[in-house]
Amino acid sequence: MRPTKIKYAPLFCIALICHVPTSQAELADRDKPMHLEANQLSIDDIKQISVFEGKVQLTQGTMIVNADKIVVVQDKEGFKHGTATGQPASFRQKRDNVSGYVEGYGERIEYDTQTASIDFFGQARLKQDQDEVRGEHITYNSRTEVFQVNGTSNKGRVRAIIQPKSKRSSVGEPLSIKPTSTLTKPNEHQ
Repeated sequence: MRPTKIKYAPLFCIALICHVPTSQAELADRDKPMHLEANQLSIDDIKQISVFEGKVQLTQGTMIVNADKIVVVQDKEGFKHGTATGQPASFRQKRDNVSGYVEGYGERIEYDTQTASIDFFGQARLKQDQDEVRGEHITYNSRTEVFQVNGTSNKGRVRAIIQPKSKRSSVGEPLSIKPTSTLTKPNEHQ
């Protein structure tokens, strides 16, 4: 099955999708400390592997990941690779310089800080505002603002819902609001 590629389409403008994102993810989040909470923690300092299990919540700035289990591996250069699993695991992050959030879901979510990419596997879903994409595997790179959605070999379908954008908002000019003295009170015009 050939993957469906979408580059900076109105959908992302759904750019999540997931560090998602143009909607790029909140860039300031990279400089914030990472907080993790779980029922159980196992750390191997020599291998630089941390395993968090049981109602795990990872927070870094506006980014929040909820999962049953998160494994974080740090390489020699200090880059981190995280794998979150759940039924489903979820991801949410504020978009940079734009109102709104990007949200993603999957049975497995992988994030790589070096490549700034996030992958959603297994019943993957990514949404921003009222726009949404679904497939078995969604990849989003916040540096290139490109995401790819793949279906499964047996179902082979990718689904997307893209809401129409208003003509006023696509022009890029703010609405001008001017005071008026001709407004009437409700029920006064009857």
